[in-house]
Amino acid sequence: MLLRRKILLLGWFTLLFFPIPGYLTRYMIDGVSLIDFFEVKNLEILPIGLGLEFGFIYGFFAYLLMQAPFFDTVPMKIDKIIGSMNLKFHHGIFLSLCAGLGEEFLFRSGIQPYLGWLLTSIFFVALHGYLNPWNWKFSIYGLIILPFIFLISLGFNFFGIWFCIAAHFSYDAVLFTIMIKQNSLENKIDNFSNR
Repeated sequence: MLLRRKILLLGWFTLLFFPIPGYLTRYMIDGVSLIDFFEVKNLEILPIGLGLEFGFIYGFFAYLLMQAPFFDTVPMKIDKIIGSMNLKFHHGIFLSLCAGLGEEFLFRSGIQPYLGWLLTSIFFVALHGYLNPWNWKFSIYGLIILPFIFLISLGFNFFGIWFCIAAHFSYDAVLFTIMIKQNSLENKIDNFSNR
């Protein structure tokens, strides 16, 4: 319960505070307005739909890769970490929305115009802890997500920030939903077998 509360607070923090340094950087260097930073004029159905579709498909693809026997030997499996939080479906959707909005405004809108798509993508995945030279097995997660981040970073140049937000949201939502459902079923099986 305490871990769930902490992760939900982290979600709120990501949503509310991550965009601020991205916007301030763009404003101080390029004089970008708040409206332009959030790309309000580009809030259209096509890039959002494409982003949702791309994230949805890649989320399932990543999940299938994470089911490989190799991942049984990883000390901290992502699904076990999610399971330990005892999250519900709506928590997963909320956290996906927070990450999609907060992280994409910071990294794609705030940092990528200066570092470029390649460095920003590697920086993004490394900050999540998925590129860890001291734990190469855990870094395999990074190798799964890195192509996805590369593609949404490139998509930012063609489709705008709302494509990136939608893709990030749906990728996370797919993984959260599957892992939360899996954890719920495992708990029910454990409770039934303990009777």
